[in-house]
Amino acid sequence: MNDMLIKGATLVDGTGAPARTGDIAFRDGRITEIGGPIRSAARQTLNAEGALVAPAWVDIHTHYDGQATWDDAMEPSAGQGVGTAIMGNCGVGFAPVRPGGERELIELMEGVEDIPGSVLHEGMPWGAWHSLPEYLDFLSQRRWALDIGSMVTHGAVRLAVMGERGKRDEAANAQDLAQMADLVQEAVQAGAMGFSTSRIRGHRSIHGDPVPGTFAAEDEVLAFAQALRRAGRGVYQMIPSSTVGSAPMLGGERHSQLDELALMAKASRVSGRPVTFTLFQVDEWPALWRQVLAGVVDHNQAGAQLYPQVGARPTAIVLSLATYHPFMRKPSYLAIRELPLPERLAAMRQPALKAAILAETTIAHPQPGTMENVVVHMAMNWDQVYRLSDCAADHEPARGLSLAARAQAEGVSPLACLYDCLTAGDGRQYVMRFFTNYSDFNHDALHEMHSHPATVTGLGDAGAHVSVIFDAVAPTFQLTHWVRDRSRGQRLALESVVHRQTLKNARLFGLHDRGALAVGLRADLNVIDFDRLSLGEIAVHRDLPAGGARLLQPASGYLATFVNGVMTRSDDLDTGERPGRLVRSAG
Repeated sequence: MNDMLIKGATLVDGTGAPARTGDIAFRDGRITEIGGPIRSAARQTLNAEGALVAPAWVDIHTHYDGQATWDDAMEPSAGQGVGTAIMGNCGVGFAPVRPGGERELIELMEGVEDIPGSVLHEGMPWGAWHSLPEYLDFLSQRRWALDIGSMVTHGAVRLAVMGERGKRDEAANAQDLAQMADLVQEAVQAGAMGFSTSRIRGHRSIHGDPVPGTFAAEDEVLAFAQALRRAGRGVYQMIPSSTVGSAPMLGGERHSQLDELALMAKASRVSGRPVTFTLFQVDEWPALWRQVLAGVVDHNQAGAQLYPQVGARPTAIVLSLATYHPFMRKPSYLAIRELPLPERLAAMRQPALKAAILAETTIAHPQPGTMENVVVHMAMNWDQVYRLSDCAADHEPARGLSLAARAQAEGVSPLACLYDCLTAGDGRQYVMRFFTNYSDFNHDALHEMHSHPATVTGLGDAGAHVSVIFDAVAPTFQLTHWVRDRSRGQRLALESVVHRQTLKNARLFGLHDRGALAVGLRADLNVIDFDRLSLGEIAVHRDLPAGGARLLQPASGYLATFVNGVMTRSDDLDTGERPGRLVRSAG
């Protein structure tokens, strides 16, 4: 007898094949029948007429490395239909860790991914592991609402082997290379999903130090490729130099994107493994991404396995009085920043204080790599700054809605316009500063990226950037915006969007037991009321350890989510079931 029979659904099977109406049944966590009508008996039956049934999403770019050690609900991903999450991206993680080396790893994660250090200090059971295999063994005892896999990270490996020399960007010697490669091979053979590295200057510890490995020479990059070859499994994940621009304020990037592409192709050929890397459209070189994609085609035809990873929408910094904003290091604001929001708001509305804040020079944060310091010093391209209320529905606002246009119409400076936006109403307004994928003021570049056969979908960063970016909702946004609601350009086919965030991602990471609706595969499923599928209001929640805050945006329309055949969500609510387990790489 089947455990569950879902009847009359529109089945979108994850392979890219046309959707069809039918039934699906599963038992003991595996799909047993699909098609219809299914007449086999089942303990439970769910009438899904008019609903979509698709594989649960496979999110390949998350940062739950800390959260997975204390939390089991795994929000925000579990509420967005994710059944499998891969963490350990961008070269930062928490294993291996030298005795007493916890602080330096925390400071890296806080600087790169904006996860408060106090949260990581208090929330994580430091001392429960030192090596990456021990970290995986610790995680294997945990239970979650979804499955989790982890990569081994360059920053942690370099610190474990080279210590202060690794932090100071000294070149690795032959002994260093051998020891680091051994750690990576050991980690992947123990079940790590691959190896990750970051090569951009913008990824820094809270002290402003680049992530160890940012400037690694070719021999170091290829030493890890050789480790993956010896392990016979795993993905090489990279953020190439110049991914988000030339970074002149940080001293400039050392390599061009096209030079990095050649290096990644070499790493793929040496390792025999796929390399996935971040690809954005950036304002500095708004057409360069097309050259990169053309180069990917050439390199792949020559034997590489390159998979550019693209996001669901433009990346945006969220500005608000409750999180980060450009005024927070002004002397007059520092004097009131600890006031409760209503009192702070009243003070900021006083004309004299407003004039002072707008005129004052920013005081740098004593820790240069903090997100607070990044936000107060970042260049504001006012044409790409919008009120969230003007772009919340689709993240594709017309240029005339920007703060640049609004300020011009009001006869004020853009900075004053931003001030007024943030202090309007109850002070809980949000403003978005796009910094990738919006150079043309539309989503046409993204549409072209998602239509390219070499690309994969990711970059949601769930678990990270907790108070500054909220792209963890990307799996849901893919369906609402790209399939159903986009009005300023071409949409994407439902079957393609589902395929890209299920089977294609699963296969990239060697997860051959999931990602499609097929007999024998895992019953990781979403049942979706597509007409009602939507994203709610974003809000600040103080639900992290040590009272840490994060931005969350709930989804509506997930009638049910099943992980390994167990219902984890019902009508958008957590059922409390925790079937999720650690996923280890397989040879």
